[in-house]
Amino acid sequence: MKHIFIINPTAGKYDSRQRIYEMAEHLRSAHGLDVQCILTKKQGHATEIAQKLCQTGESLRFYACGGDGTVNEVANGIIGYDNAAMSVIPVGTGNDFLKNFGGDMDKFRDAENLWNGPQFPMDAIDVNGRVALTIACSGIDARVARDVHKYSESPILDGKSSYIASLLVNFLFKGIGSHWTVELDGETIEDDFSLVSVCNGRYYGGGFMPVAEARMDDGVLNTLVVKKVSRGAFIKFVGPYSKGQYYKFPHVARCVAPKVVRIRSEKPDIVTCLDGECITSDDVTIRLSDKRLNFFGPTGCDCNRTARDI
Repeated sequence: MKHIFIINPTAGKYDSRQRIYEMAEHLRSAHGLDVQCILTKKQGHATEIAQKLCQTGESLRFYACGGDGTVNEVANGIIGYDNAAMSVIPVGTGNDFLKNFGGDMDKFRDAENLWNGPQFPMDAIDVNGRVALTIACSGIDARVARDVHKYSESPILDGKSSYIASLLVNFLFKGIGSHWTVELDGETIEDDFSLVSVCNGRYYGGGFMPVAEARMDDGVLNTLVVKKVSRGAFIKFVGPYSKGQYYKFPHVARCVAPKVVRIRSEKPDIVTCLDGECITSDDVTIRLSDKRLNFFGPTGCDCNRTARDI
């Protein structure tokens, strides 16, 4: 089996390459593993690397060393390949994917806890043919995620603070709602919407949790549809929304579990964020992927550690 460290050298506020190299070398010297480190050079490169290696048919374990964008890219490269599995070594600013593992998150920082860890399948979201692992969101939250990198470069802002800064700018100067046609398993709703979040996992935006009951291996995508509201109402909504308390606003937010979500607009203004990676279009179809992701992690870890019961 080969152990491949795919490293995003631009992830996070500090250069983590040397630390990753040392971890990889430890696996080689201490356990005799076949180890390789590869640096990404551009957006989408991690997907290209992973997919090309998977096509060799060799047994592979990938370590996505970066933030949520790197995790997403590696997942898109390996999903559907039975000979490959992935894990994560967090070096990004938000690392929302690993927040789903609760207190086990820190164990992922050391490859010694990962290399021989158990493998298990995880669900994924299909968005116009591209995969997301945690949340695919469209609307003001996606626009905020698209812009958040501008603020994450600040040395005084952490992941959640950067998200809040982007939220404030979008909220104050770019408006809240968009006029869309939203289809939920054939039910058609034309209205002004603040956001539509399709959740396999529970965290995005540096720790915001729209649907606390979402589970990453139950074959269900929990979809939260929020209609446009006034700025005053939105301010009251954001706090509870970030804690998974959408149910306190039944006149605004609706949570359902459709098999297919389709969002259409008369103009290309639908910004959709997939684990931090954003696309813009006038027609988005979101469904449970027919492929599952092979994932491995520390012994005893649980991707639903922080999920709440309904």
